[in-house]
Amino acid sequence: MARKRQTDKKTVFRHEAYIEGSGSVVDEKITDTLKKNYMPYAMSVIISRALPEIDGFKPSHRKLLYMMYKRGLLNPDKERSKSANVVGETMKLNPHGDQAIYETLVRMTRGNEALLHPYINSKGNFGKAYSSKMHFAAPRYTEVKLEKICNELFRDIDKETVDFVPNYDNTMTEPTLLPATFPTVLVNSNTGIAVSMASNVCPFNLAEVCETTIALMKNPEHDIITTLKAPDFPSGGIILYDENELRKIYETGRGSIKVRCQYHYDKSSNCIEITQIPYTTTIEAIIDKIVDLVKSGKIREISYIRDETDIDGLKIAIDLKRGTDPEKLMQKLYRLTPLQDNYPCNFNILIAGTPKVMGVKEILTEWTAFREECIYRRTSYDLRNKKEKLHLLEALSKILLDLDTAIKIIRETQNENDVVPNLMKEFDIDREQAEYVAEIKLRNINRQYILRRIQEVESLKKDIAEIEEILKDKNKIHKIIIKELKDVIKNYSQPRKTFISEYTEQDIEIIDDIPDYPVNIFISASGYFKKITPQSLRMSSEYKLKEGDYISQNFEVTNKTELIFFTNKYYAYKSRASAFDDTKASLIGDYIPAKLSFEEDESLKILVPTVNYNGYMIFFFENGKATKVPLNVYETKTNRKKLTKAYSDKSPLVDAIYVPNDCDILLRSSSGHALVFNTSLLTAKSKKDSQGIQVMSLRKNAVLASAEKVSDEDYEKFSVKNIPSSGKQAKELGDANQLKL
Repeated sequence: MARKRQTDKKTVFRHEAYIEGSGSVVDEKITDTLKKNYMPYAMSVIISRALPEIDGFKPSHRKLLYMMYKRGLLNPDKERSKSANVVGETMKLNPHGDQAIYETLVRMTRGNEALLHPYINSKGNFGKAYSSKMHFAAPRYTEVKLEKICNELFRDIDKETVDFVPNYDNTMTEPTLLPATFPTVLVNSNTGIAVSMASNVCPFNLAEVCETTIALMKNPEHDIITTLKAPDFPSGGIILYDENELRKIYETGRGSIKVRCQYHYDKSSNCIEITQIPYTTTIEAIIDKIVDLVKSGKIREISYIRDETDIDGLKIAIDLKRGTDPEKLMQKLYRLTPLQDNYPCNFNILIAGTPKVMGVKEILTEWTAFREECIYRRTSYDLRNKKEKLHLLEALSKILLDLDTAIKIIRETQNENDVVPNLMKEFDIDREQAEYVAEIKLRNINRQYILRRIQEVESLKKDIAEIEEILKDKNKIHKIIIKELKDVIKNYSQPRKTFISEYTEQDIEIIDDIPDYPVNIFISASGYFKKITPQSLRMSSEYKLKEGDYISQNFEVTNKTELIFFTNKYYAYKSRASAFDDTKASLIGDYIPAKLSFEEDESLKILVPTVNYNGYMIFFFENGKATKVPLNVYETKTNRKKLTKAYSDKSPLVDAIYVPNDCDILLRSSSGHALVFNTSLLTAKSKKDSQGIQVMSLRKNAVLASAEKVSDEDYEKFSVKNIPSSGKQAKELGDANQLKL
């Protein structure tokens, strides 16, 4: 039960905590409870679930691959196993449901096409990463085994290259990392969402990653971009190459990469065939978006679209109307659909249990350090084994001098337990050597066998000397890593799937072939919008409005005119006249709050049409202040529809007036005062939500009641040359309290 207790200086939130076994309840701060209960959960998600480690795997991936390795599914002569069997075995290490484990398995298969270098050789339907509707079959129907490249993941794992820890029920052990011989962390993509942090590592070409790693080991100042050209996605597509953005990603681990689809135009059938799409989207998302655009009239060049994906691969066919320019249409589709998309990069990786966002150079440096440790531990393991073997063979050398004596001791010793001590005493060897000699088979007690084994002694001594030199020299460890990387390139490299295209201004140019023609637009007081052509307006004899409604604004513009809708919630919504359908005066029109998705209780204050964003917006507030904002402040390069903080929220807005040039404004207060001032007295502010300056000094309890443009000489007596001003009493202008705002 949570409750709030008042103290002298601050409020402290507490809750009642039950002490198990004591039967008592005590007060405990909620912050303490969060630290005790929530923080362990958050750390578990970060460290043990969501983020990849330096070997390129999350725990769920590593556990599954290791259990497949233990089942012998890396053996090329072994048949595939049912996926259900693999999932069941993995549950010994991974305390999750079978469906969650199977979904992890699916993503690593060749059939799913989610990875550049799949780790699992699959048979059956595993769905497709580029389709949200192509679902994978149940695990009892599909079969799997490890791909050949997994030899590089598990190489020498049995030589103590990595640490092992007990599984969740202490029945077996599992590796904390896999001793991968190449930087898998950058070769295959990895996405994870933890608590308050996330990771999104894009994939790179295997050969380029290995070459970059080798170059950095030889020269820490190597320019990465010369060998690591750009990411390489399993789905292909085209990367719009931006060197500055790429360098930022390589240095900081954060940024985004623009990827667009690969297509070709079939002139004979007047059809665009899309064969590769960005990695971040799906076929269904693309088709649904294009269908919506066609239905809304924003795209008129398409007659039909269909999904022709089959066993040969992905294909989206778009039939064009006669006379359509396919290149212009694709430019429009790039802008309006996921056929061009951004891949956000966030290289957040666990290093020794600590999440860290790193650039490519730092990641490869950390991987090299990890691999150095693997090589050192493997070499130490080999050294230890060779020394043990040499130690045993040295006993054979001594026995060779008097083989008959050894046989006589074994034969004449009455008690079996005395054989080893007697051999130790006679030949001056230790117990381990004596045990080895005593266990030699009778058929091997011949001079030829013993001589052959003794010849290994010199070879072992040479190997031991070389291994000891390796352990002393870091450069020799680097040479081993480099050799292994070159072998990986030779055995597993493949051509790039994603092409690279220079990112030019033409790529970001918005090609807008919307028809342009004169239109009249009308806004009613209750928020209804009509766009009517001059011809239709002339032919209309009836102008329909809701009861009690009236026209508050009307303009003669063109179909390409941009529209800025200012609302009472301090927002500005941007659109175009072309976004609204042509209508007739006899129809009620579009309801602006519904058309532009206004918030609840949000209403329109003023519409401002523009083609060049010249002029100013003057905002007047109840406290007598006014601010002058250049209209070009609301111009955006991106296709943003909603601008927040469009004007100040420090005082209620009385009116907003668009002025192409400076002009005279009449202000009236609730106390019956009025003044006229020229907007040139206001300094333009580049900040949209500026509070402005005091224009009208108000009496006590009075507020600014209205503002309007004037040019009539009758108002000259209210004109002021300096602001702020309290104005003059103006009863002849009418009672300001009755003004309809």
